[in-house]
Amino acid sequence: MKKNLVLFILFILPIVAYLFFASGVNNFAKLPMLTKNIPDIKSWSTANGEHVTLNDKITILGFIGNDVEKHKGGFFNLYEKIYARNKDFKDFQMVMVLPEGTQEKVAKLQESLKKLGPQTNWYFVFADPEQIQSFYNAMHLVGKLDEQLGTPNVYIIDKKRNLRGRNGQNKKGEEEYQEGYNTFKVSDLYNNMIDDVKVILAEYRLALKVNNKAKRKI
Repeated sequence: MKKNLVLFILFILPIVAYLFFASGVNNFAKLPMLTKNIPDIKSWSTANGEHVTLNDKITILGFIGNDVEKHKGGFFNLYEKIYARNKDFKDFQMVMVLPEGTQEKVAKLQESLKKLGPQTNWYFVFADPEQIQSFYNAMHLVGKLDEQLGTPNVYIIDKKRNLRGRNGQNKKGEEEYQEGYNTFKVSDLYNNMIDDVKVILAEYRLALKVNNKAKRKI
């Protein structure tokens, strides 16, 4: 019995783990970098005056614009499909960018989100419209903000402030490019973004294990 258990741990379990991580849509060993070293947002603040940085955090970044109510459905999708699955990862955060003057609208939105659960490490930061547009331009995205300075897309930013996404061949051998994930489309979040966030979190977990082993050897 013990022999069979040992064989299972040594041979079967690694195969199961491999199949789990390989089962997603994304075929990349690492999530490609689309734009390197985007600006930080630490000069912007929340309604409570709290400053947020993109440094050393895996960030889901969104641009909501003035029409907060328009994006409400997308927030619920994002909460359930992405935030709820990853909120316990200590270096994970959600950051939503909005123009100054929308604080009251955001407060109402946050009250609605409380019905779903806690919002730890989910920040709403405010900046002047010109600053938002300039920051967005610096990300060198194909997509554009609408006239309200919003977009239904959210973006994955790594700990070094690099925009990550899809750029290359998928499992079917087809070329694909994806810089953002549409919060209005549950299929996009479920089929693509869940997998891509999983890839980048696994990347950092692996790096952490390697660093810990190196420290123990020293």
